[in-house]
Amino acid sequence: MASSAWWNDFRYAKGTMHVKKTGAAVPIEPAIVRDFLNWCVFHGWVECARHSVVSDGPRIWFSPDQPRPWYLIWPVMALSRARFARHPSEADVIFTFDDATWVPERPVPLHVPVLNARCSDISKTHVAEVFEQVSGRALRCDPLNYGAPYVEKSEQNAAHDGRILYQPQAPRDGYTYQRLINNLDHDGNVLDLRCSTIGGEIVQVYLKRRPVERRFANSNTRVTLADPATVFTAVERAMIARFCSAMELDWGGIDVLRDRDTGELWIVDVNKTDMGPTITLGLKDKITAVRRLATRLDAYLEARLHQKQSAIAA
Repeated sequence: MASSAWWNDFRYAKGTMHVKKTGAAVPIEPAIVRDFLNWCVFHGWVECARHSVVSDGPRIWFSPDQPRPWYLIWPVMALSRARFARHPSEADVIFTFDDATWVPERPVPLHVPVLNARCSDISKTHVAEVFEQVSGRALRCDPLNYGAPYVEKSEQNAAHDGRILYQPQAPRDGYTYQRLINNLDHDGNVLDLRCSTIGGEIVQVYLKRRPVERRFANSNTRVTLADPATVFTAVERAMIARFCSAMELDWGGIDVLRDRDTGELWIVDVNKTDMGPTITLGLKDKITAVRRLATRLDAYLEARLHQKQSAIAA
C-alpha cells in the first residue's frame, strides 16, 4: 500500500528524529522508547484482531499519501469492514490524506464519495477564524494591543511550539497569536479535550493531562477515555459539529479547551491525519477507542455511499 519504505518518512540528526512531511522534531529519550514499546504491544493486538473482522466493505484509496501504521486510521481500518484499495480505479471512496498544513484543493470525482478533499487549510489562523464564525467568540488577538497574557504558536501542523507572552510585540511571520485559555484542571494539570470526529460527530474524547509547565508539549502524564455526552452539553456538541462542517472535516481530531474561569469551550487545533490512539492511554481503552471508531466509520461510509448513489440516480 505504501509507495516507499516507512523509514523514509524520517530523518535522524543529533539525537532527534525529524518528520520530513511536517517538520516535527522528536527527541530520542527513554520516554520515547517506552512509548514505542507500548505502541508495538497495541499493534500486535491489532494484527491478531484484524483476522476476526469480515472485510467486505467499501474499498478506500488514500491520496496523495498512504497512511502508515502509526496513524489512527490504520488500526481503525483494520477493525472496520472497509478495505484499502490497491488502485484508484477500484476505489469506492477516496480519502485525501496529507499531513501538510496547507494543501491544494484537488478535483473531486463525481462518481465516488471523497473524504477531507476540501479540508485544505488547518493553519491555526484558519481554525480560529472558523471557530469565531460558528461560536461568535474571537480566539485570535493582536499581539501589539492585547492587555492580558497571550499565546504565540506556529501556523504549522504538529509544531507544539506554543509560548506564553506577557508584553506587546510585533507579529512574526509564520506565527499566530491567541488569547490564553485557562484550562487548568482541579488537580493543577492542564486538561486538553482531544475529540475524534467522523462526519462532525464526536465519537470519543481523550482527556489529556500534563503539568502546566509543559502546557504546549506533546507528552501527557495521564490520558483517559470519555463519552462525549459526559464532557459536552448537547449545545456544545452541536457547535462542534457546525465547526467540523465549516472546516469540511470528514475525519480528524480536534483539540478543545474548556476555560476554567468562564466554562466556555474553545477549539484551538485541527488534525486531519491524526496519529493514535494516544500512547499514554491504557491498552484496554485503546482497544475500546479503535472499536468505536471502526463502528462509526462503517456507518458513515455506508451513509455517504447511499447519498452518492441517490444523487447519481436523481
